[in-house]
Amino acid sequence: MDAINEPWFNNGVPRPQTITDERLLTATGTVIGRKGPGFTIADVAKEAGVSVGTVAQRFGSKSGLLQALTRQAIADVERRMREAAAGHEPVDGLRRALLTWFEGMTDPVEAGNHLAQLGVDLIDPELRALLAEHYAATERTVLDLVRAADLPHAPGPERAARVLTVVVYGVSMDWSVRPRGALADRLAEDVDAVLDAWKGR
Repeated sequence: MDAINEPWFNNGVPRPQTITDERLLTATGTVIGRKGPGFTIADVAKEAGVSVGTVAQRFGSKSGLLQALTRQAIADVERRMREAAAGHEPVDGLRRALLTWFEGMTDPVEAGNHLAQLGVDLIDPELRALLAEHYAATERTVLDLVRAADLPHAPGPERAARVLTVVVYGVSMDWSVRPRGALADRLAEDVDAVLDAWKGR
C-alpha cells in the first residue's frame, strides 16, 4: 500500500472540515422548529446528513450547540437589519429592519416550538446570558436606526428603541400561541401603528 502523504494524515494536522458549522446550525434551527426543546443531537445529525459524532465533536453537547446557534444569531442580527434599512428613507428603513426579525416564519407550530425552546434556554445560565446579548445587540441596532429617523412624537431614542423591540418580540410570541392571519402582516400592522403615531399621523 502506498504511503499517504496528506499533511492532515501524517502530521497531526486536523482533517479539513467539509461539514461547515453553518450547515449544522441551520439543521439545528430546522429541527427546533419541528420538535421544539425535545430535539436531540441525533436529530440534528440526521437533518444535516452527518454522523452524531461529527455534531458532538464540533459542539460538545446540546447546550454547546444551542450556544453556537445563539452566537450566530447575535452576529447576524445587526448585519441583516442594516442591510434591510440601507438605501431607504430613514423611517422606512427602520420599518424594514424591524420586519426582518421573523422573515420566513409562517407556521405557528414551528414558531411555538422555537418559543418553547426559548423557555428552556432561560433555565441555562450561559444560554440566558447569550440571549441577553442577543436582545441587547438587537436593541442597539434599533436605537441607531431610531436616531436616524424623523419621529417627532416618539419618546426619547432609548425608550423608542426599547418599545419597538418589545412590540416585535411580543407580537411574535402572541402569534405563536394565538395565530390569526400571517405573522408578517401582524408585525407590519403593529409596527406601522407605532411608527405612524410617532410621525403624528
